[in-house]
Amino acid sequence: MRHPMKELPLVEDYGEGFQGRQVEWGGMIVSFETFPKGVDATPPFKGLPGDSSQSPHWGYILKGLVRVKQPGGDELPRAGDVYHLAPGHVPVFEEDTEILEFSPATECRVTIEVVDRNMAEMHAAE
Repeated sequence: MRHPMKELPLVEDYGEGFQGRQVEWGGMIVSFETFPKGVDATPPFKGLPGDSSQSPHWGYILKGLVRVKQPGGDELPRAGDVYHLAPGHVPVFEEDTEILEFSPATECRVTIEVVDRNMAEMHAAE
């Protein structure tokens, strides 16, 4: 299977350049995501165990810089880096960022459901 990365189906659009395009293949979610500088996943992850992502991710930073808060200390993957994130992380986007990411669908959906609910509540409060 193949698909142009920037034409994956749009499934998350939180405005201001914060978007997620995704497809599920073979039990994995393949996503192309864009985040504007300053997005901190702390509020959207609220309510998850440890208020952090419950899914592992493997990916490639196409553009930007991400501070990944995790129990063993922060990491700073940047454009050109490949990465693996274990469950229990929170990203903070230090620059406008584009990533290509692969995540197990079952675990990723747990995080996505909470993020979607929290983002809807945050937008309703505006």
